[in-house]
Amino acid sequence: MKFAQIVGWGMHVPDKVIGNDAFVQMGLDTSHEWIASRTGIHERRFVENGQPVSDLAVKAAQQALQVADAHPSDIDLVILATCTPDQVMPSSASFVQHRLGATKAGAFDLNAACAGFVYALSTAAAQIESGRAETVMVIGADELSTHLNWQDRTTCVLFGDGAGAVLLRASDEPGIMASTTGSDGSGAGLLEIRGGGTLANSNGHASNGNAFLTMKGPQIFRWATQKLGEAATKVIEESDLTVDQVDLFVPHQANLRIIDAAARRLGLPEEKVFSNVDTYGNTSAASIPIALCEAISQDRVHVGDNMILTSFGSGLSWAALVIRWGTPIPSSVPRWTPIRLSLETRVAAVRSAFKKSQRAVRATIGERLNKDGD
Repeated sequence: MKFAQIVGWGMHVPDKVIGNDAFVQMGLDTSHEWIASRTGIHERRFVENGQPVSDLAVKAAQQALQVADAHPSDIDLVILATCTPDQVMPSSASFVQHRLGATKAGAFDLNAACAGFVYALSTAAAQIESGRAETVMVIGADELSTHLNWQDRTTCVLFGDGAGAVLLRASDEPGIMASTTGSDGSGAGLLEIRGGGTLANSNGHASNGNAFLTMKGPQIFRWATQKLGEAATKVIEESDLTVDQVDLFVPHQANLRIIDAAARRLGLPEEKVFSNVDTYGNTSAASIPIALCEAISQDRVHVGDNMILTSFGSGLSWAALVIRWGTPIPSSVPRWTPIRLSLETRVAAVRSAFKKSQRAVRATIGERLNKDGD
């Protein structure tokens, strides 16, 4: 049996840092102390206007390719977990696949909101375990800042933008060992963005109000605190592990109090729990891969470690999985690798321009032939 092993990883966050005091300066009835004490968040990153989520995703994926010393042409499938795509169609994953130069890869978006990355990892692992794919790029990327109501202090202070990616490859050694996903649509209205779909459609013009993220915070808090622990316990048991054998717990970075409560339910000490919510806020589907990348950079991940990833999000949806880490952490990227990937990216851009020109020429010839026929 083949297993899915993480062999590359990368992250990208926007340059714009927004501290808690920025919301006070906007005139919001809040303070740094109020936000930090209730959420653990001190700052977050926001994209500049007009920067698409696919741009963040590409940069994170390129880093993952560098770490793995892999070629874009090695990728069989690109899965982009996002609830803030560039546009309704085509999928943002198609833009990522194209810009990476992953010429033989299929590509699709997956929307499970904040739970999306773990959903995508589980889906990618199934592709590899079944033999349908050898190498899969999994990305979590979101820009929820584009859907925030700046007058609502219960939501606008919580979220940030970013992207994280991992490259999965088939292996004979255990990697992703067990996973679970779940959904309870009865709670769909607790966390939602109503605009952009057929429900709020008005002949192509969406209402601005419907584009805002809304959340019933207390209900989400109670549900998430319980569900994170339940999902983690399930995959630990299915992997024939005990809680004592868990080396690192990487939960969705939504709220420090939720993370702490879930860790207590599991009986995990603080040194086995990773959190960076103070620096990035809730980056939705990007939160776990960003946390994973930072845990690796802080020497918190080693070969043979058992790691638990757990997430929850709109839907209501949740997911968890166990990874036995099997990839040595490189001390540096080979000097040639970034140069090679840069060249491959440029070749992909040239190939794209050539294909577009071909289509334009064919369309022009077709129109002239039709006119002549008339």
